[in-house]
Amino acid sequence: MVERRVVVRLREGVHARPAAQLAQLASEFAATVQLCRDSLVVDARSALGILSLAAEYGAELLIRAEGPDAHEAVECIAAFLQGEKQVLPER
Repeated sequence: MVERRVVVRLREGVHARPAAQLAQLASEFAATVQLCRDSLVVDARSALGILSLAAEYGAELLIRAEGPDAHEAVECIAAFLQGEKQVLPER
């Protein structure tokens, strides 16, 4: 299992559009990816689950992944949440 804590650096936080983009990104990986905030744990492939985290700018999230490409998944999702340009690894 790979875990990484990140601080949300998306100016408007994780609202509907970034939640949908994040769910799509998580779906690109074979690994099971979860996002955690406080005691709430959601599947990163679910836009509604992601929205339920109410992750505003500056919120701290834990990204947790398990599977063959877990490290890649965590790094890409962390980059997305920190507002970095998204580049998917070659498949």
